[in-house]
Amino acid sequence: MARRALGRQFGWLWAAFAVSSYGTGLGFGAFSVLAILVLHSGPTQVAILAASGRAVGSLLAVPLGPWVEFRRKRPVMIAMDLTRFAALLSIPVAYALDGLTFTQLLLVSITVATANIAFTAASGAYLKSLIAPEDLLIANARFESTTWTSTMLGPPLGGAAIGMFGPVTTVVADATSYLLSALGIKAIGGPDPHPPPKDKQHARPRPGPGPTPGPGDLLAGWRHILTHPTLRPLLLNAMTVNSLIMASEPLLAVLMLGHLGFAPWQFALALAASSGAGGFVGSRLARPLAARFGRHRVLLTSGTLRACWPLGLAFVGPGTPGMFLVAGLQLALVTCIGVFNPLLATARLTHTAPDRVARTLTAWSISTSAAIALTTAAWGWLAAATTPRTAIALAGVLLLASPLLLPRREPAERDADPSPSSTLSA
Repeated sequence: MARRALGRQFGWLWAAFAVSSYGTGLGFGAFSVLAILVLHSGPTQVAILAASGRAVGSLLAVPLGPWVEFRRKRPVMIAMDLTRFAALLSIPVAYALDGLTFTQLLLVSITVATANIAFTAASGAYLKSLIAPEDLLIANARFESTTWTSTMLGPPLGGAAIGMFGPVTTVVADATSYLLSALGIKAIGGPDPHPPPKDKQHARPRPGPGPTPGPGDLLAGWRHILTHPTLRPLLLNAMTVNSLIMASEPLLAVLMLGHLGFAPWQFALALAASSGAGGFVGSRLARPLAARFGRHRVLLTSGTLRACWPLGLAFVGPGTPGMFLVAGLQLALVTCIGVFNPLLATARLTHTAPDRVARTLTAWSISTSAAIALTTAAWGWLAAATTPRTAIALAGVLLLASPLLLPRREPAERDADPSPSSTLSA
């Protein structure tokens, strides 16, 4: 089957996404490496660094949904790319001046996490305005395959680069990727979608050109999700599945690297290679499976299957059999995730009107990020009180119930007006 062309503008958007994804892949774990190798931080500080960026960034992002909604999206995306570039670049500068501190790493982590949420909201709204409704799944599947390819290739290359050129190498690469992403978005050209008018009912008057978002605007994304028969269960499912999977990852590292004696390269190979391959294959299967069996059936099936595999991680043993068990389970898990995620992203856009996409995506990102941060902290306490294997097993058992949160009934084909013509000026 020939690749469907989505136009020059989408090509630039995809290129910008790809370069930032590979930069993120190269920089995966870079903050933890700097905290351990340069600042000699202990496990508690490293855990705080990992959780605080996501948790505090989610809190700071609450007012960003309306801010993004009522502005043209490409300038917001460029601004967030440049914010991430400047924040990350401050780390190698401080390192070169022998002034890098844990506080700076923490502040940069929070800044990047906040900018990530705003960028995701703006890019989702822009994609909905740019792509015809029938092409949204194709576009989201391409983004998903790029994400998993960068996940497979980035961390091993980043680890090699740190070994050859020093601990800030991948941070420089990650920062540069955001600058290149901003240039790619700038090169899209053409008309920018008009932002929707502010809701006068919830806007607060102020001196100046227009009203500022009020409390109703801040909550509009959550209100839309929680009152929607399809998006509400999807969000609850995403919060449950993502938080339990992410909470188990550091515990699996402790189990394999500490208790079972795996070498770091074995752990990385078992996770990164199998995850990247599975995600790439799954994302390529999403569209043909949906075309044959229907989007809702594939969403329900892949969402159910992805909950079946993590429990097996509690039974990993030492040596080669243990490494192959982890690799096989990760391959199966992430293949299902690779099928599910493009369908989920498409459902979010399809069932959200153009004038509330940014607020809805912001609310979604904040909810899932907060759930991941809280669950990771809780599972760290549980592992300390019991064992990492016990905590991983409990997460796996709870995941088996997560398919009950998926929407059982196929939604109406058009819950919201997805037409790009409603927001694109030409």
